[in-house]
Amino acid sequence: MRVLVVTAVAAEGDAVCSGWAAGSAEAEPWSLPGRDEPSPVRGRGWAAGSAEAEPWSLPGGYELRRVRGRDMGFDVLAAGVGPAAAAAGTATALTAAALAGTPYDLVVSAGIGGGFASAPLGSVVVSDAIVAADLGAQTPDGFVPVTDLGFGTVAHRPEKALVDAVAAASGGAVGTIVTVSTVTGSAARAAELARRHPGVLAEAMEGFGVAEAAAAHGVAVLELRAVSNAVGPRDRAAWRIGDALAALTGAFRTLPEALAAHGTAGEPHRP
Repeated sequence: MRVLVVTAVAAEGDAVCSGWAAGSAEAEPWSLPGRDEPSPVRGRGWAAGSAEAEPWSLPGGYELRRVRGRDMGFDVLAAGVGPAAAAAGTATALTAAALAGTPYDLVVSAGIGGGFASAPLGSVVVSDAIVAADLGAQTPDGFVPVTDLGFGTVAHRPEKALVDAVAAASGGAVGTIVTVSTVTGSAARAAELARRHPGVLAEAMEGFGVAEAAAAHGVAVLELRAVSNAVGPRDRAAWRIGDALAALTGAFRTLPEALAAHGTAGEPHRP
């Protein structure tokens, strides 16, 4: 099984990689055309010196880290912040893998994010719906999603059995994760999102972009977030980024067993 994990920034990728520690995984140096000489380096976030990672560049300067363990291969990509960067980086990695004859079985959008009232700080959320919250039109009568305008989609729904397996292993809550291009900064906006998306648990900026790229390649998708702050008025003093990154590490420590228990990486998702 080959899994692509897409984060926004390197710190989230480090937390993901730290989940495969204490001898449970080892890195395999590798490169694609465009890199002449592999040169393994010690990667940040690989706990207890148990693994080595070799950065290598995809077209556009994207850098992957590969970890192998338990009959699975995980590639971790920090694609950038926002749905557009996430979609571009994910599509690049999926295309490169397909052309190399080693396509991915699953793509996971991962990182920290904001939690709504029912998702406390430090908790983990597993998506049963990945929704573009602000893709549409603002009208005098309110927001109209792009689907109601007769175009595209605003939601991707991961396979239920896969979601349940990952949530059970990680202790995560299952619910909607909305993707926004502008982080929510007021109580009124948080209330509006909660009203428009019943069952929403978390807000982030990349999931829908990752899911769009996965859908274009017919690859199963999942989003997993650890809550670092409350959705609403911005209070940086109340954020718990360190706790959220630790929770992310814990969730990814359980992912290989969850996927093995599930049996496959899941069916290609449908909007």
